[in-house]
Amino acid sequence: MKTEKTQLEQVQEIFDILHGTAPADLLMKNLRILDVYSETVYEGSLLINNGKIVALSPDESRIQVKETFDGKGLYAIPGLIDAHFHFESQLVNLTALAEIMVPNGTTTVFAEILDLISSAAEDGVKAARMLFQDYEKLPYRLYAFAPGKKVDKAITKEILEMDPVIGLGEFDHFSYRTGNIDDLEKLAWAREKGGFINGHWGLTALDDMELNFLPAAGVTNNHDVWNMEDISKSLRYGYGTQIKFGVGNQKVIETLLKAIQEKHLPLDQFMFCSDNFSVRRLTTDGHMDYIINLANEMGYAPIKTIKMASYNAARFFHLDHLIGSLTPGRYADIVLTDSLAKVNPLYVFKGGELIARDHQLLKNAQIDYSGMRTEGVPGLADLKPEDLDIRPIAVSEDGKEATVYLFDVFGRGHADFYREIQLPVENGKIVPVFQGQKLCRLSVIQRYAHGTRNVINGYFTGMYIGRGAVGTSFPAPVPYLAIAGMDSMEMWDCAQKIDQYSGACIAVENGEIKAKLPIEIYGMMADMTAQELLERTEAVDRAAAELGNDNTMGEPVVNKLLSLFISLHRFGFMKE
Repeated sequence: MKTEKTQLEQVQEIFDILHGTAPADLLMKNLRILDVYSETVYEGSLLINNGKIVALSPDESRIQVKETFDGKGLYAIPGLIDAHFHFESQLVNLTALAEIMVPNGTTTVFAEILDLISSAAEDGVKAARMLFQDYEKLPYRLYAFAPGKKVDKAITKEILEMDPVIGLGEFDHFSYRTGNIDDLEKLAWAREKGGFINGHWGLTALDDMELNFLPAAGVTNNHDVWNMEDISKSLRYGYGTQIKFGVGNQKVIETLLKAIQEKHLPLDQFMFCSDNFSVRRLTTDGHMDYIINLANEMGYAPIKTIKMASYNAARFFHLDHLIGSLTPGRYADIVLTDSLAKVNPLYVFKGGELIARDHQLLKNAQIDYSGMRTEGVPGLADLKPEDLDIRPIAVSEDGKEATVYLFDVFGRGHADFYREIQLPVENGKIVPVFQGQKLCRLSVIQRYAHGTRNVINGYFTGMYIGRGAVGTSFPAPVPYLAIAGMDSMEMWDCAQKIDQYSGACIAVENGEIKAKLPIEIYGMMADMTAQELLERTEAVDRAAAELGNDNTMGEPVVNKLLSLFISLHRFGFMKE
């Protein structure tokens, strides 16, 4: 078993290496190195030992090295950093995530785990320990946050003591406003540990007390910006401001990037993050490299955008002494690319070890997450097809118009996530066409009822299921299902089939399962490889297409449905 060297032994070894009396592990030479401090590029080399950079452009005649890597003139940039994302949003476990994220140049993530822990309920501490098992072996660096919402405070407190947790994650949008003692205790525990506290609010929605309370209480960063006013307030109140590109956020991020550019705002105050994303996006578009390249195409300076996806995040999380730059003392997390204007991760190193080449992962951790699988506990035995019928909120006096709910699949952060709209009524039936667009139905179903079951029926924009039904489950903080379709019996059948699993996305028609994606790790993660998940996701999409869906908005059906639950909870539809 390898023993850790003492601090004296480590500094003595660095001294000996730089004096040529001991060999370094690796010399990376013939590089064009990005210096994030001076925002310049220089030709040189990096000397690496024990996973860290120990010298810049050393005199090769005076040093010893065990191995040499020829960079052949490629640009060396810091490993990319995702400043805020949720493990559960892409459904894959931690090792499967590495398969498709690391080859895109990402070597560090700051991760929320709140939905997984919430879905585990009283097993939350156990779930966190199993999730974090052997995290050091992952081919990326993991810094996590204890759940700030949806989770009992005792569980949050215990997770705050774990590695690699560095602070408190998002806490409830609404309860902290009332001085909720659980929220205040969570904040106090994070402060006692000197940890970070993640923000999660569109700042234009906050009153003066909240705008001041949050940063005064220790909130240091904010990823929930949706417009220029949000950004202005985020900067004014001292937040490290994160620009996200998650599911359904393409138009928003382009608008924000344009506004930042037009206002000539200081880019050192911004970080890039994903918040949530789909496996398809990771596979086809990329990760942090994608958002860098998008900003570059809009006219941003490439060095600035690379800093927004690396050094800026490291600095705001007070880890710039370890990550975020290619300087002595920092981890040798390095991406080699043939361009800065269009980052193309040809080689990816973590701690001086080559872990990805030509967009393929070379080394992954071998961690077994099967112990986190849970069995389905059915709860819909008493649900009836007629419970999913559309019942108008109101009908006009002449009976020609019905008022119904309309939900927007990508309405997160918008007041228009749901609206009451008027649809025509012909021969006693609602005509599901609004502003020239055909609408399918959406039923939001409480999975386990204690008394009257909460079921909300309305219409849906963002996808269209003309036959059969497609639905998925979501367990946090309250287990619910969302089913899209046009026929109550088909939608009921879809719900019953999902109900047999701890979590699943299923497409059905005429009683037959057309495609199925089990989500069996506490109903929040799929215990499969990234490739298997992509294949299952694509199978659901193909089935949805056969049922009439035109996936013009790009994101997989399962991710569209899952994104609904964020706003369903936020706007109070997921009642206990």
